[in-house]
Amino acid sequence: MTSGTTTPAGPTGALPRPRPALSAQTWRELAYLTTSWPLDLLAFCYVMVWIFAASVLSLTVVGLPFLAAGLTGVRLLGRAERARARALLGLPIEEPSPLAATYRGTGFFGWLWNTLKDPVGWRTALFFPVRLVWGLFTFAACFPCFFLLWPLLPWLARGASHVDRGLVRALLAPSDGLERRIAELESDRATVLDASAADLRRIERDLHDGAQARLVSLAMDLGLAREKLLSSPDDAARMVEEAHGEVKLALAELRDLARGIHPAILTDRGLGPALSAVASRCTVPVTVEDALTVRPAPAIEGIGYFTVSELLQNVSKHSRARHAEVALWRTEDRLLLQVTDDGHGGADSTAGSGLAGLAERLAAVDGQLAISSPPGGPTTVTAELPWRDRTPSEGPTS
Repeated sequence: MTSGTTTPAGPTGALPRPRPALSAQTWRELAYLTTSWPLDLLAFCYVMVWIFAASVLSLTVVGLPFLAAGLTGVRLLGRAERARARALLGLPIEEPSPLAATYRGTGFFGWLWNTLKDPVGWRTALFFPVRLVWGLFTFAACFPCFFLLWPLLPWLARGASHVDRGLVRALLAPSDGLERRIAELESDRATVLDASAADLRRIERDLHDGAQARLVSLAMDLGLAREKLLSSPDDAARMVEEAHGEVKLALAELRDLARGIHPAILTDRGLGPALSAVASRCTVPVTVEDALTVRPAPAIEGIGYFTVSELLQNVSKHSRARHAEVALWRTEDRLLLQVTDDGHGGADSTAGSGLAGLAERLAAVDGQLAISSPPGGPTTVTAELPWRDRTPSEGPTS
């Protein structure tokens, strides 16, 4: 048995070659260390003047806007410092999400509030005072080495640059993607709100132009029939018969509207039977394969139902297919729904298409939409949704 430390082998099994003392990377690290302190001094002065001025102005109405504007400037300083770290330290650091991605449509006060609570800006403001002290030490240590102790310079540069990499990662890098995820969730929430508002406008329009108009006409016809009941019973009977037909049409429109909101068969029997009912109304013959043994949560069922319904509408309108298939199954913690047709293909989710909006709505609930549609077909669209089990209060699981 041997003792001591060993150097791990590289991908090919060979030991990694040590870096030369005065390599190009060493000179880049020295350039970073010797230029950091002067630049940090300028950034520190900016931060101190900004905070002092914001404190003085805090008694006026311009105090908070001035603080937010200064924080935006701090973000720009952080972007420049990340670029310098990538170029000179070889540090693969990503840019945080733009601040504008975390709010939308809220005007000046939205900008003010979201800027003031921006964690990236405040961590960057902390970075420069902290690094100023360390930068002064490294500058004072490296500069004499150029003239007195230059053999130690490469080792000093290598060790000190590791500390700088740690500071940049800790204070300038995105917090494990947290800010990026927050921005995505904010954007997804806006998408859900927009989709909900569009659905409400559609329901209102359908009620106003359809069932409501028909019921108003029905009330007028019944009023006229009542006036003619004694003077002209035959005309009154004819008008009542016509009103009876209008009632049937109004009921049919209301049933269709209710089916578009949340069909009863979905609540009573589940996703498979509900999609079979949708398939039976499609202008293209559709086969449904339901491999689900338990039912997901009602919210997941509803999203899956309307997703497949929209995809089958696309098949009817655009595909020129002769046959389509719908399959649904569960894989671990995901629900998968797939619609395949033998049409002419060419479907895509470019901006402005119905598939693009569908992909956005799925992404808002942590879902995905995958499209395979080569020219000439076939077209396969797979929707993936997170699986969530039903609770006892949400009804039977099978």
